[in-house]
Amino acid sequence: MLQSKAIKLEPTKPFTWASGWKSPIYCDNRITLSFPETRTAIRDAFAVKVRECYPDVEVIAGVATGAIAQGALVAEALGLPFAYVRSAPKKHGMENLIEGVVKPGQKVVVIEDLISTGGSSLQAVEALRKAGAEVLGMVAIFTYGFVIAEDNFKSANCQLTTLTNYMELLDLALESGYIKADQLDILKQWRQSPNTWMQE
Repeated sequence: MLQSKAIKLEPTKPFTWASGWKSPIYCDNRITLSFPETRTAIRDAFAVKVRECYPDVEVIAGVATGAIAQGALVAEALGLPFAYVRSAPKKHGMENLIEGVVKPGQKVVVIEDLISTGGSSLQAVEALRKAGAEVLGMVAIFTYGFVIAEDNFKSANCQLTTLTNYMELLDLALESGYIKADQLDILKQWRQSPNTWMQE
């Protein structure tokens, strides 16, 4: 993800998220889809993780929009049906919230690209549950590891598994020379209090 620049680390030139938070990291995993080797590695890692953690899975569901493509790739690799969950129902036609076929009682694993607070991801889980599906858990490419996300998944009684996380990323970034040792403390401080970091 660092090589494809799906993740950018800028401790001295922070990004501003849609929430207004200042952040030394910007993550857009959709960029990995443009790199066949990276895309395939992520798909294969997802497939292994799903089979290891959720062997009874019957359907793969992606969270729109970031995880639709990855979810479809994983479903194809596992030979399973695929559906995806919108953030809101369509305004026309069938007004679907879930696109594809998910039958009541089916065991579903949700694929997500990125976990910050977990709010939008868990909305997809709730939509599937309301449709009668049994959500076994969620697998995501990356998580920042915020405490609020851990609390939200616990409250929703949803198991979260990820391919990698923020602290692993920092270790690799330092080892590869992507960041310097004196930048490490700044990057760690942000994760402890992202909503107040760099506020005057």
